[in-house]
Amino acid sequence: MNTQRIWTGLVALAATAMLTAGISGCSAKATGLSPTVWQQQLTLPSVQKAQQLALAVSDQVDETEFNWFDQSRQRLVPALLFSPKQPALNQAKGKTALLVFSHGLGGSKERYAYLGQYWASQGYYSLHLQHEGSDRKVWQGSRLLLPFRLMDAADESEALARVQDVRFALDQFLASDAAQGVDPNQILMAGHSYGANTSMLLAGAQVEQKGQLVSLKDPRIKAAILISAPPFYNDQPLQQVLADVTIPTLHITTTEDEIKVPGYYSSPQDRLELFYAMASPYKVMAVFNGGSHNIFSGWRRNDETANQNKVIKAATQALSAAFIQQVVSGDSSALQLWQQQHQAVLADFIRSDMLALR
Repeated sequence: MNTQRIWTGLVALAATAMLTAGISGCSAKATGLSPTVWQQQLTLPSVQKAQQLALAVSDQVDETEFNWFDQSRQRLVPALLFSPKQPALNQAKGKTALLVFSHGLGGSKERYAYLGQYWASQGYYSLHLQHEGSDRKVWQGSRLLLPFRLMDAADESEALARVQDVRFALDQFLASDAAQGVDPNQILMAGHSYGANTSMLLAGAQVEQKGQLVSLKDPRIKAAILISAPPFYNDQPLQQVLADVTIPTLHITTTEDEIKVPGYYSSPQDRLELFYAMASPYKVMAVFNGGSHNIFSGWRRNDETANQNKVIKAATQALSAAFIQQVVSGDSSALQLWQQQHQAVLADFIRSDMLALR
């Protein structure tokens, strides 16, 4: 499988995560908004609401850790399950949906807890995996050897192993007592950055193997949430690589969602091009004003952009929940209401039924 070229840019993503942690991602030049205007838009009530939301959801959620071991690959697959105390039950089946989350390069099963906790507070199960070959351990050890650890984390064997992690974890979870409240026909995949690429592979994106495009698609996945998804780095046109991604997809990005390190650059436009190339009959994209590539990763910020981060992350929680509701019930009212309520922080909002007008 020619995944080395596919994942080359992800080494730069990890380097960006290290270099930009704690650095503001808001730029007046890129967003058209000055920091002063941003602060006016991020009113005190909106920030307080985001803070109250973070505190409230923890009372509605149970957390369970798993340490599954795949004997066939001799690989540990840790996972953290966020369970709803009050599931959003399907009236016909008495069960609810499951989300499976894949972290970015250098992340962990805990890093995106703000999403898992929120989804569980809305009545859904959220299973967050940890990919042992590309998790937080890449940051441990000599900084001089960090580039080599990043290269190992982004090579073709790890790209495939992450997909196998998800399949194995799904098998283990669905066979466990913890899944009794889960509808196996309502499983969604989600991920940020490297995790978004992993999600796309499971959703039907194809990779090259011995000169042929090969699918790693898992038919159990019914929809995907793709946050800050980098493009695929191979020689095939995006439309061809993504031609078999026919499930509903939600794309989330920002106007500052760029990767810029020596020898490599990926612009925010790459996120848009991937969205337009996606073959999903129903797809949605939200582009927030400001915010770096790492704004969604769960990093805690104490600088002048902290309030901006809180509001965008809270908006992402609500947006993803509205998308899940539409996928599992067909009700789009929450998604439409979300768009109306978040105009102040949106640079663009696109649905597939709007594309004909562009």
